[in-house]
Amino acid sequence: MPEFPSPNGRALRIDADTPQAKKILKALASEPRLRMLELLSDQLFNVSEIADALGLPLSTANRDIGILEEAGLLRSELTPATRGLQKMLQRVYDTILIELPSSEKPVAEQAVETSMPVGAYVDFQIAPTCGLASESGIIGLFDDPGSFYEPERLQAQLIWFHYGYVEYRFPNRLPPKAVPERVRLSLEVCSEAPMHHEDWPSDITLWINGIEIGTWTSPADFGGRRGVLTPAWWETRNTQYGLMKVWRVTSDGSFVDGVKISPVVLEELHLTDHDFISVRIGVKAEADNVGGINIFGHQFGNYPQDIVLGVRYK
Repeated sequence: MPEFPSPNGRALRIDADTPQAKKILKALASEPRLRMLELLSDQLFNVSEIADALGLPLSTANRDIGILEEAGLLRSELTPATRGLQKMLQRVYDTILIELPSSEKPVAEQAVETSMPVGAYVDFQIAPTCGLASESGIIGLFDDPGSFYEPERLQAQLIWFHYGYVEYRFPNRLPPKAVPERVRLSLEVCSEAPMHHEDWPSDITLWINGIEIGTWTSPADFGGRRGVLTPAWWETRNTQYGLMKVWRVTSDGSFVDGVKISPVVLEELHLTDHDFISVRIGVKAEADNVGGINIFGHQFGNYPQDIVLGVRYK
């Protein structure tokens, strides 16, 4: 069960079909145990303190704590006390994402996947405000589109602009005679406001091989608290992190996070016609919500990845 960064702390993604996930779901199906997790959200307690705070018999508190520990939701440590040792408890996760069972039969998946640095675009057309930042500092100048030509752009971990696009070319590594079944693109992204803004919608559009896949509306430019990976030199008043968005194109249409956004199907992309796959990301000047865009690399924001393109085939 993989852990992943979350704006609110440590998070866990679980498959509901696994034995450990069943333990977690059982542990959470109790009001007293949920209250224990709430109590432990920002400080440590021993067993007696938890029992007193929640008005529970010590035996009941011990039983529920054991269930939470077995599920991996609590961590305990023995520390010195006035008399002997005491068991101090800590909550392990702040966010849990549950992947519900699917009726699809598992298949032996064949796929190729490429991770592209956010600064490795081959073309762009952008309007200020705009800029690039590496792990250690600003690249070029603020609000200067010419800075997007700087050789140091390949070190960029964050790029932003008001409207326009950046375009990437991913190597096409499909084997000869392979038949594509799905293309998947994932990236961390959000709107671009002055500093940051919790209500700042922006219509972000994706094109693959020149075909417009569809538009997703980012709700905000997230800031106010530091991203999990955002370097210390970057001020907290600025953009800190985005949302991980997953775009998929299949023979049934185009989707963002499983929600259909357009009728464009995989066959329209002609993935096998060229030795590269073109990906363009941006905000149209004529969009309903021209709220800019931030694109994050693996050393900025909340997710340790760049722009990842994968193609499943048979």
